[in-house]
Parts: sequence; structure tokens; C-alpha cells
Amino acid sequence: MVLPQSFYQQKTLKIAQSLLGCFLVRKMGKKIIKAMIVETEAYNGPYDKASHASIGLTQRNKPMFLPGGFIYVYLTYGMHYMFNIVTEKEGYPAAVLIRAVEPVEYNFDIRDLKFNGPARLTKSLKIGKNFNALPIFIKKHNLWLEKKRLKDFKIVRAERIGIDYAGEPYKSKKWRFYIKGNKFVSKY
Repeated sequence: MVLPQSFYQQKTLKIAQSLLGCFLVRKMGKKIIKAMIVETEAYNGPYDKASHASIGLTQRNKPMFLPGGFIYVYLTYGMHYMFNIVTEKEGYPAAVLIRAVEPVEYNFDIRDLKFNGPARLTKSLKIGKNFNALPIFIKKHNLWLEKKRLKDFKIVRAERIGIDYAGEPYKSKKWRFYIKGNKFVSKY
């Protein structure tokens, strides 16, 4: 079942943890892949110095100000796309970065694809700027999220990666979440 828009309008840190174990589904022509989300990272509001929204509304971060349930894709280092899901209410800029997924169902050869890291998963799943500001709660755009299967796992809280520029207390916030022991969690 596709996750409804209301799911994304909860608090960002709750969503970042609740997404673990949910399925990201990507359809590319006749190819389809279902991958379990195993690592996320939260960017929570206008005061989070690690967030693009900390500088206010810009053309680049405009999707972050949409209501929860929309996609925010941006280019980093001029070559890597990052896939985020906007959270909370309209006007409150927050999002969850999907850092890693584990492929569980697919109908094509995925041996050469990588899913452990935000740039690798967007490259492997062909998620680019064309998804920016689209809703994730409908199947129309060939990218959606489904509820998780009941499965026990331990969630690890850790510091976010690559945000030393944010300074304290933001660079030390434990707003990265991952499934303990999962081999697809990103290496850094």
C-alpha cells in the first residue's frame, strides 16, 4: 500500500525513523525495483544550520517549503543528485534524505548497481532533477513509497555525515538513523 500524504506531515525526526523498513519503489519502463529503506538523515526546519532552508527560501530549496509528501532533489558537487522527502506542514522547511536502500524485489539484473550511499542510489535508480517537487504519495511518476512489512530491527542513531560546516550544536545532532547490521548502510 502506498504511504498517504498524511504520513509525511508528522514530525521530521519521527518520519526519518519510521521510513526505515519502508519500501522505495521505482519503475523504469518495464523494469521495476522495490528497495527497503535502511538509512535516512533528517534536516529539521529553518534553524538547522545543516539544512538548505537555514538561509531562507531560494529557488533551489523551494520544494522544502511544500507540504510533507513532496520530493526534493538537488545536485551536489555539480554531479550527484540527492533524494529527499519533504516533511511536516507547508511553510516549515524540513526533509529526510534517503541515504541507503536494500534491493528486495526486482525484475532485471542489478549486479552492477550500488545502493549504499545517497549519490549511488540516485544514480542506480535514475532519480534526477525531473522528480523535484513531485508528490511521492502517488504512483503516477513511477517513484513511490510503500508501507513496511512487519520486521524487527534495531534503529541506530548517529551524527549526520559531511556537515561540519553547520557548527555546533547542529553538526553533532544524532539525526541520522539506520538499521543496525544492515550491509547496505552507507560507508563513509
